[in-house]
Amino acid sequence: MNWQGIYESLNSTFSTKETLPVIGITGNYNQETCTLAEGYYQSVLKAGGIPFIIPPFYETDHLGELLDRLDGIIFSGGGDINPLLLGEEPIKELHSITPERDQQELLLARLAYDRQIPMLGICKGIQVINAALGGTLYQDIHTQMEGIRIKHSQDQDRRYPSHQVIISKGSILEKLFGTELAVNSFHHQACKSAAPGLKVTAMSSDGVIEAIESDEFKSIMGVQWHPETYILRNSKEMLPIFEWLISESAEFKQAKKLHSKILTLDSHCDTPMFFPQGINFASRDSKILVDLHKMTEGHLDASIMVAYLEQKERDEASLENATAKANQILTQIEEMVAKNCTAVDIAYTPDDLWQLKKDGKRAIMLGIENGYAIGKDIRNVEAFRKRGVVYMTLCHNGDNDICDSARGNHEHGGVSKFGKQVIEEMNRVGMMVDLSHAGEESFYDALQISKTPIVCSHSSARALCDHPRNLTDEQMRALAKAGGVAQVTLYHGFLKKQTEATILDAIEHLNHMVNIMGIEHVGIGTDFDGDGGIRGCASASELINFTRHLLRERYTEEQIQMIWGGNFLRIMQQVQTFSKL
Repeated sequence: MNWQGIYESLNSTFSTKETLPVIGITGNYNQETCTLAEGYYQSVLKAGGIPFIIPPFYETDHLGELLDRLDGIIFSGGGDINPLLLGEEPIKELHSITPERDQQELLLARLAYDRQIPMLGICKGIQVINAALGGTLYQDIHTQMEGIRIKHSQDQDRRYPSHQVIISKGSILEKLFGTELAVNSFHHQACKSAAPGLKVTAMSSDGVIEAIESDEFKSIMGVQWHPETYILRNSKEMLPIFEWLISESAEFKQAKKLHSKILTLDSHCDTPMFFPQGINFASRDSKILVDLHKMTEGHLDASIMVAYLEQKERDEASLENATAKANQILTQIEEMVAKNCTAVDIAYTPDDLWQLKKDGKRAIMLGIENGYAIGKDIRNVEAFRKRGVVYMTLCHNGDNDICDSARGNHEHGGVSKFGKQVIEEMNRVGMMVDLSHAGEESFYDALQISKTPIVCSHSSARALCDHPRNLTDEQMRALAKAGGVAQVTLYHGFLKKQTEATILDAIEHLNHMVNIMGIEHVGIGTDFDGDGGIRGCASASELINFTRHLLRERYTEEQIQMIWGGNFLRIMQQVQTFSKL
């Protein structure tokens, strides 16, 4: 395979039409020849994209490099899927297969899904996407399904429809075509069940799945028919499908370009809790929500990883153990970074973050969740700051010696005398005061005590979700007046009380916080690996989806930079500049 030729061709495509999205189309493979029917690339051109044929190859690194250059993908039609790749034995009704193509496309779909790249599957392509994401397949609908009465492999001209499909209400397809559509048909295989994260959005009258879409607010659609053939009779009837893909791909391209220019910071994750389990931060198969691959796939530059301490007893021995555990966790973060030093490093200042981005590295900052970590020894504040800790939440779920928690017993009536000394010491050494988890009395006390702006690294709006951990509108106004910021969190329990929270709820919280505080006082703190993660934004790999929603909400590039860490880092700079260390 001539990789140099492929990449030179693709780079030439980018430079020729830089403003248009580049759509990769998988080529058919037969007798060592890669081909593509005219309808595919003509439809992409008519819809406003630039087509690029993807030949069959399997090397993961090369596929990754290719995907980094694409803005959308069409999985084209073709022969049957090799059932052995799906863990099944072939039945006698199986037709011809192309193992090389199948192996590549199943991997390609999985990698594209991880990167949030818009995908359209056509005929075999719908089956590939569905199977790659965990759905099942009928090798032959005529022998494996009951009640088949429609001719699903028409003899008439493929440019004309032969049967009707019923489209689900509320689907993308319904917005494009209504609830019924006449389609052509050339298949004997079909999706048996939709993969997790996908939903069936169209069916034939005899029960064959005719279309699927993402159930996670992602740009994924598959259709069992061949919409690309309609363009060959100069019909625009099916062009809306391709216009949808081009629109989604253009938005994805815009988001990628924006992420290449701005610095994206997630102000709170609990990933270090999983390090004792032997989690490999650099492994693509890690079960954590923030790892090196997911940060790269989601275009996330930096994350503040915290040493989380559960609130326990406050006797002398327990307090000493808490301090030791915090130091142990910080050491584990440092060791993780050292093992992956070619790709990630620890940042201690906002300038460090920008330098690491320039160097092509991901960045980790250090935080502490729960002031329980310092025990009753004020000297620990300076010690942790010298280790590089940029912020500390004064408490967690339970009162401690510093202040009352939002989930505590109001032991002190706010910030204690010792807590006042802790805040003043944090100001002196340049450590940000974090009021996430603090009770309301503690919140207002801390605002009065602190001589530098305060942050809430992972909090949402109580007006939209009545939880004591969330901020009231009055708290948000006071925080903004004092120059602070509040970072909307992606923890479902802080976004919605009854039903499932999704990325749409997180956007609604953010919009509310902007309306109350102003754009200069908001940001994002996911709480990933601390029960954070919602449908549509379930891990670091999906954070670029949040940016796409911000673009849809008409936030400007400057405003998105503020949201994605600019506001938080402004305060970090103020706090560190104020430091007397």
